[in-house]
Amino acid sequence: MAQIKFLTDSASDIPRALREELSIQVLPFPIAMGERELQDGFDFTPQEFYDMLLAAPKIPTHSQLTGFVFEECYEQALEEGYTDLIYTAINSKGSSTCQNAVQAREDFYRRHPEAGEKLNIRVIDSKTYTMGYGWAVVQGARMAAEGADAEKIAAYIQDWVDHVRVVFAPLDLRFAKKSGRVSAAAAFVGEALGLKPVMTFQDGESKILSKVRGEKNVIPALVKLCREGRAENSPYLLIQGNNAPQSDKLAEVCRQELGGEAAMEYSIGGVIAINAGPNLIGLIYRER
Repeated sequence: MAQIKFLTDSASDIPRALREELSIQVLPFPIAMGERELQDGFDFTPQEFYDMLLAAPKIPTHSQLTGFVFEECYEQALEEGYTDLIYTAINSKGSSTCQNAVQAREDFYRRHPEAGEKLNIRVIDSKTYTMGYGWAVVQGARMAAEGADAEKIAAYIQDWVDHVRVVFAPLDLRFAKKSGRVSAAAAFVGEALGLKPVMTFQDGESKILSKVRGEKNVIPALVKLCREGRAENSPYLLIQGNNAPQSDKLAEVCRQELGGEAAMEYSIGGVIAINAGPNLIGLIYRER
């Protein structure tokens, strides 16, 4: 009988309770906060990190996950008798982590030729961030619990990340401009005019979909994108940071205009907050 190991990284923002419930292994990105090194998603709650981030004299940095980390995971999975390992990775255009996982797989099979017939390692490049791929991992783990095989699950995850849409609005661009990793936000001009960017990721690249005047127009813009672009019967997820009033308002408008509750409301983790800022709201859904 197949034994499937689900592996992802902390930029997936899967809440701790869910990853524990579904036995999803999450590899934490190391975050350098001054002289301290913190493990994203493990050493703090999202709100604790937002507070640390806002109080930090310099923007924290985070490192990629190395090939050594992945080889250790592959070796452990082999030792524990897993037949399949599915790693769903952070966008390869924003981090070399995915490529490191691929290279580590090649090195692992070279060092353990007998593993080729015992452990099938799949690496899926999400080409996105946060629960844009975390949701697929969660659903994949649920499918496995119901008896689905690894091939069907990997196909589902790949299909989801190929069609997912993450739309978001960083309401404070200071962090995006400092980190430079969300390139479209870093290059955005118009704040002096009260403009806010509504953004997405397309083929792994950040892209501004529209510019709206004032925070009051951000939520209608996000909901309109979801209402017009969401596939029939697709769930939607609410992305939130430290702006509770805007998050609550977004949830209320979504209930009114999209029908039904969000499949999940969750808070972004450390890596996403560093690069996009904690003052952020957004939606995730499957496109038509």
